[in-house]
Formats: sequence, structure tokens, C-alpha cells
Amino acid sequence: MTTQLPIVPSGPAPAATPSGPTRRATRKITLGPIEVGGDAPVSVQTMTVTPTHEADLTLQAIAAAQAAGADAVRVAVPRKEDAEALTRIAEHARIPVIADIHFQWKYAVMAIEAGCAGVRINPGNIKKHDKVALLGRLANEAGVAIRIGVNGGSLEDEILAEFGGPTPEAMVESALREVRLLEDVDFHNTKISVKHSDPWTMIQTYRLLSERCDYPLHLGVTEAGPLKSGSIKSAVGIGALLAEGIGDTIRVSLSADPVEEVKAGIAILESLHLRERGLDVVSCPSCGRAQVDVWTLAENVQKGLEGKIDVPLRVAVMGCVVNGPGEAREADLGVAAGNGKGEIIQKGERIATVREEDIVEAMIHYATEMAEEIRAERGSGVPTVVR
Repeated sequence: MTTQLPIVPSGPAPAATPSGPTRRATRKITLGPIEVGGDAPVSVQTMTVTPTHEADLTLQAIAAAQAAGADAVRVAVPRKEDAEALTRIAEHARIPVIADIHFQWKYAVMAIEAGCAGVRINPGNIKKHDKVALLGRLANEAGVAIRIGVNGGSLEDEILAEFGGPTPEAMVESALREVRLLEDVDFHNTKISVKHSDPWTMIQTYRLLSERCDYPLHLGVTEAGPLKSGSIKSAVGIGALLAEGIGDTIRVSLSADPVEEVKAGIAILESLHLRERGLDVVSCPSCGRAQVDVWTLAENVQKGLEGKIDVPLRVAVMGCVVNGPGEAREADLGVAAGNGKGEIIQKGERIATVREEDIVEAMIHYATEMAEEIRAERGSGVPTVVR
């Protein structure tokens, strides 16, 4: 018999700083060992793209997501062999595993019995109300969370007919009807998502849902697209809602490596002070006043520091003699570049002047040195590799 490894959250994100948004009051639920909703930090999820029945490959993907900072991960279960692999996956994964179920309610039963922390069901394609109630009873007994995941592209026919299309009102009604089925069997360990591929429709839908219930909400712009455009859409939709205090867990849905989804999600939380920042490189957009190639300089500083900084550190790369010195002084470490040299400024004090060709090396040196000092003050020991 194999020994079950403990599920370890990937370092639960700290609560929002005082300058962050005030969170909407929701009930708190459990997803395995982590909490969602209430005063729990906003968690970041992703979804593996491996064939779930290839358990070892899927476990490797889950480990990569965890290393990137994911708090939970969802796996697709479209086939019986995928459902049969869930026992091994749930046993060995170190973060909570959520089984993504469409059409086949029996696979949801298998996921609950396999020890998954959560199950996602879609009202648009699990149409048997008695089976939804059964899942609620089984999940209650097993301590498993259920996410009611509504998508604009898969609403029930009767809902579409009643509301004339996938409107915010239609999506919210679909979710709440499913909620009532679970509440009828006294199941309340529920979170809800009402995703849409259009950020504005998605925002309106979640706003409406937040007024209609106090369940924790899982945010996402579904089918957001490739890495660049999808990240922008997701930042708009997810970020707007989080800024209003709406949202308890998020997924950035990209046509990209799941690790990129996690990175984008964490960046959204950091931007709103809902998760402590790590490395934060700020740079001017460049203009006719710049006397250096700011774009390349900032990119090289960013690349040189990635993987080395696991503590909050704001680094400014400026190429303008007008705003550069002031902006550099506002950062923990900054450089105001021009006239073939760079003025290195640390905590508002000028500490060095280096040649333009030495700026990147100098910034990496001083930033790494500052990070080591912060770790020592925190007693956190050796640096953690940040991916």
C-alpha cells in the first residue's frame, strides 16, 4: 500500500494589505486543506492539459503548477479511464485536486470516492436533478467541495429560451437553480462561477450574482485566448471585480502553458495588493527624451532577476532625466540612465554611478544583495527559486 502524501498549500497568500480592496463578505468553505471565501486569501487555480488517465504525467503537471504558485488545480475527466486515475492523482498531489465533470454524473461520484478535494459540475450538461442531489449527499459525507460552473456557451436550453440568450440574468439563474438542488440536501460547501468569454458580460454577471447570494465566487474570463490577449482580457474582467471586492478564487484561462495562467493570476492579485508582491520591475515607456534603450534595459534587468527574488522588491528602470531620478527614488532600487551612465539609487539614496554597459550587472548585484538582507530580517533562510 502506498503512503498518502500530505496535501500542502503552495504557501497560502497573505491577506490584503490595508491599501488593497475591501473584500465582499461571503461564507467560508473548505477545499481540502485550504479555505475559500470569508477572510481567506484569494486563491489561484489552473487546469492541467495532460490526458488525466496518464497519472504520472498529470502529477508532473500538477507539481509544475504548484511550483509556479498555484493553490489548487483542476483536471479534466471526460473518460472513464480518467476517472479511474483520480485515486492515484488525488493521493499523490500536494495541492487540492478538483475533478472537472461534464455530462457523466457517474464520473463525479468516482471523483468523490477517489478523494478529490473538489468537483466542478456544469448545470448545462448534467441535467438530472436527482443526480445533482445525489452528488450533494455524497460530497457532504466525504467533505468534498462542489463548484457550480456555469459557462455562457453551455447554458440549458430552457434557460436560453426563457431569457433569450446567455445574458447575465440567464447565467445567474442557471447557477442559483443548481444551488437550490444542493441546498435541498443540506449541502453548502459550494462555490460558484459564471464565466463568459466577453469580459464586460462576465463583469455584469458576477456583479449580479454577488447581489443574489453569499457563496464564494470563482472568477474567470472563459476562453480568454492566447497568452497576450487572454491575459489582458482576464486582467480587465478579474481585476475589475476584485477591485470591487468580488471574488474568492480565480483562474486565468489561456491558450498557453498552465504555468503561464498561474503567473498571470498571481500578477493580478499582486497588482491589487491581494497578494504580497515579489519582484516588481517598473520602467518608463520611453519617449523622445530617453537617452538609452529603456525597453531593452528593462527587459534585461527583468530576465536577470527572475528566479532570484522571492521577497517584495520594487526595481525601477528609468531612462529620462526629467522623471527618472524621482521615480527611481520611489522604488526600493532604481536606476536613472542617460548620457552613457546610470545613477543607482537605493531607498532614495544615490549609491553608485556606473557605465551604461554595466547597468544590468549592477542592478542584479544590488537587487540580489537587498533580497538577501530582507530574507535575513525575516529569518527565511536560503532563497527559494521563483518560476
